[in-house]
Amino acid sequence: MLFNSLSFIVFLVIVLGLYYSKIFNWTSKKTMLLLSSYVFYALWNPPLILLLWVSTLVDWKAGNALYKLTDQRKRKLWLLLSMVVNLGFLAFFKYGGFLLENFTIMMNLAGFNYHPAIPDIILPMGISFYTFQTMSYTIDMYYKRTPPAKSFLDFALFVTFFPQLVAGPIVRSSELIPQFYEPKKATTRKFLWGTFLLTLGLFEKVVMADVVLSSTSDAVFGSEKVLNIIDAWSGTLAFSGQIFFDFAGYSTCAIGIALMLGIKLPDNFRYPYAAIGFTDLWKRWHISLSAWLRDYLYIPLGGNRRGITRTYISLMLTMLLGGLWHGAAWTFVFWGMLHGLYLIVERYLRSHIKIKINAWNGFLLALLTYTFVNISWVFFRAGDFQSAINILSSMFFINPEGEKILSSLDIIKVLIVIGSLFLTHWFMRNTSVKCVARKIPWWLFSIFWAIMLILLVIAQGSSEQFIYFQF
Repeated sequence: MLFNSLSFIVFLVIVLGLYYSKIFNWTSKKTMLLLSSYVFYALWNPPLILLLWVSTLVDWKAGNALYKLTDQRKRKLWLLLSMVVNLGFLAFFKYGGFLLENFTIMMNLAGFNYHPAIPDIILPMGISFYTFQTMSYTIDMYYKRTPPAKSFLDFALFVTFFPQLVAGPIVRSSELIPQFYEPKKATTRKFLWGTFLLTLGLFEKVVMADVVLSSTSDAVFGSEKVLNIIDAWSGTLAFSGQIFFDFAGYSTCAIGIALMLGIKLPDNFRYPYAAIGFTDLWKRWHISLSAWLRDYLYIPLGGNRRGITRTYISLMLTMLLGGLWHGAAWTFVFWGMLHGLYLIVERYLRSHIKIKINAWNGFLLALLTYTFVNISWVFFRAGDFQSAINILSSMFFINPEGEKILSSLDIIKVLIVIGSLFLTHWFMRNTSVKCVARKIPWWLFSIFWAIMLILLVIAQGSSEQFIYFQF
């Protein structure tokens, strides 16, 4: 079920009606939320809900055993069971075809005539997100960082809580499970703010990502022609805006829906295109994933505690796996490698060049960071390396005779939208929408909200699936 659909609005109204009904006690309401989350997921593909059940049961048993047992050998076996089940599902459903394809290429290069049948594997929606979420629970239990959930119901709801089930934020057990222990009810102010965030997220997704930017991005990255520099840059900039509005829109919807239920989810985006450098970028873009990779991969690999060479290796491995997490293709791995390289070069330069950041050089550094981010987005969006190379060649004057496929109106639209997006991120980088909303008159806020609602109604027929659902 998609947030940007009428069926979801009906679903949400029913859930809210039951949630705020005085007939049910808190346990009954949590049970209702759990069943609603299963319905939310099952309406996409009912059989794959079995994966959620298996992960939930295995990690519930493993988490309890890890926290209670003292025998280190048994604890390691329980942790291994959790890892094998979760990563096994992820490897089969997300990377099975990718692994088979590369194995086939290697066998044929070695001289074997090997052509297996291509498997028809359905990728479960959001499997990367809920797999990382449940794995964080068992790892935390292994290190005894947090206590286990008090009941199976609380843990099952943590795994499947529908606002953030399929595209995050990736929430830690310590952030969400304790909120289920006592009745939660949004105040009128919180409920209205949650409704506004839901509207804002849908506006970002439906209007900005799908209507305004997707056609330009799809035209450029779907073209088989060698394009001119303006079209190549316009398509790349359009995708940078599209993926931000799409993913940040989902996260904003999830946070808003949860807040309407009286439950708080962590921020996932903090104006990332105003980042000054790539360390800053990953503190602002997909924060829950970057924090997960830092805590469960980068630090265990050694982090920055074992010398500069080990730090560079840890950074690169973390970003390579972060790229692979996004998709089963070498273009995603290369995207991760680029960001690993960016982080290494940045760390090296910072250790040798001292710059005092002010408003002027900060703006230029943010613009430089955004430019390099766009270079990496080409590999993220392109279907293959050849397409990515063609677009990059056009962007950097190697194809001066490239063809023109975009209209002047398309190009002007992208420049205005992306220019406004970058400036908005820059001026908002140290504040938040909530802080700004508190400072403006209520009537101006109401007008802005009404305009978004009107544009949503007009554009609703053009909505598409969220990009990150495929991850």
